[in-house]
Amino acid sequence: MKELVEFIVKNIVSDPKKVKVKKEADGPQQTISLSVASEDMGRIIGKSGRIIKAIRTLLKIKAIKEGKRVYLNLLEENKTDEPT
Repeated sequence: MKELVEFIVKNIVSDPKKVKVKKEADGPQQTISLSVASEDMGRIIGKSGRIIKAIRTLLKIKAIKEGKRVYLNLLEENKTDEPT
């Protein structure tokens, strides 16, 4: 499922190198954390949250087929990496 999120998001954003996907599994429940560049955050969220909802729906469909539960968290990129 991590690969699915990574593939979709890297094809949407303008800077695919800054896409970070982290998976945490706890039995049948998985949490996927997604981090993108701050300028790409709007592209991932979309108008009224439509794009992120669509990504979550695709994940939910795949999880149901595999008999699992999956949650997708969208995290803001830390700005501490940038020089001041």
